[in-house]
Amino acid sequence: MPLQFVLNNLSLAGIATGQNDYYLRCRTLPKNRKSLQSLTVLPGWLQWHMPNRQRYTAEHAEAGLDAKFPEIETWPNQFPGYEILVDDPEFTSVCPKTGLPDFGVLTIRYMPDQHCLELRSLKEYLQSYRNLGIFQENIVNQVLEDVVRWARPVWAEVKGEFRPRGGISTVVTARWPRPKAGKNGK
Repeated sequence: MPLQFVLNNLSLAGIATGQNDYYLRCRTLPKNRKSLQSLTVLPGWLQWHMPNRQRYTAEHAEAGLDAKFPEIETWPNQFPGYEILVDDPEFTSVCPKTGLPDFGVLTIRYMPDQHCLELRSLKEYLQSYRNLGIFQENIVNQVLEDVVRWARPVWAEVKGEFRPRGGISTVVTARWPRPKAGKNGK
């Protein structure tokens, strides 16, 4: 049976849930918001969770890292000592916890050694993240690992500039060769 909470100036007057967690079910608000008198709360309905939200788990942190990514093809480099910059201004993925889409710009910079990345297969590789639940930090590091694996560059850098969600944007940069670990693994 749903619980009813009276709204006071469109904010909850109070919540007492006891031992069970309840999820708020928000229906479309009427055009005249002042006519909204109450909010229905249903046990087990998952859209907005109060008061004990689940924390991030190891499964969230590792999500997407075990995916089978397509091979990035390469071709033989003909010249030494130059830099290549590849930019994907419409990169998309999915948050592994919320399922909401993430949008950003992914930039790959590297100095080729024996091989250069073939752009068509790189594009297909990057598109494989489109519906994958994976954290932004993991995306940048996984792309770097795969660029190094396939092209074996002199050096490489991958930068992800992710658009704001909730007013916060994220910029993640990973470089290869990786910095040597110091004391305490840092």
